Amino acid sequence: MIFSIRPTTTDDVAAVVAVHRATATIPGGIARRPEEITDAYVARILGEALADGVGLVAVDQGGVVIGEIHAVRIPVKLFSHVLSDLTVAVHPDWRGRGVGSALFQALFAAARAMDPPIVRVELNAGAGNAGAIQLYERLGFRVEGRLEKRGRFPDGSFEDDIAMGLILR
Repeated sequence: MIFSIRPTTTDDVAAVVAVHRATATIPGGIARRPEEITDAYVARILGEALADGVGLVAVDQGGVVIGEIHAVRIPVKLFSHVLSDLTVAVHPDWRGRGVGSALFQALFAAARAMDPPIVRVELNAGAGNAGAIQLYERLGFRVEGRLEKRGRFPDGSFEDDIAMGLILR
């Protein structure tokens, strides 16, 4: 493998910002626009993942961050077996090379090891992002619903979100 995966640290903020911004510039990359991806935003999401969730980065052989995934445990006791607010970003130069799939497999392994155990992982994907939906289905996620007009593009048009879930146990 020409990359490896490790847990995120607070020192990864700048590198994760760079990956998220690069990913945000391509169609179907991530929901946030590049200008919305700030150091403060990334520090917050990494902090939440470190506190009670999973945060992982993929790094190339030189140690450069090329991808990132995070999800957090829902803090309500009824839903504390669920990881949600999942985001995955892979630098455009590394897309199609197995980085996203490897990040998901590492997230699943980390989620299974959490205490109390995680049973469910959930995410949303833009309805127009067929490639992402196919990847998620290939990883075992199932379509569970459609959230109409959930996303609004800069031109004012809307896109539905596809709610997806994966049962780990």
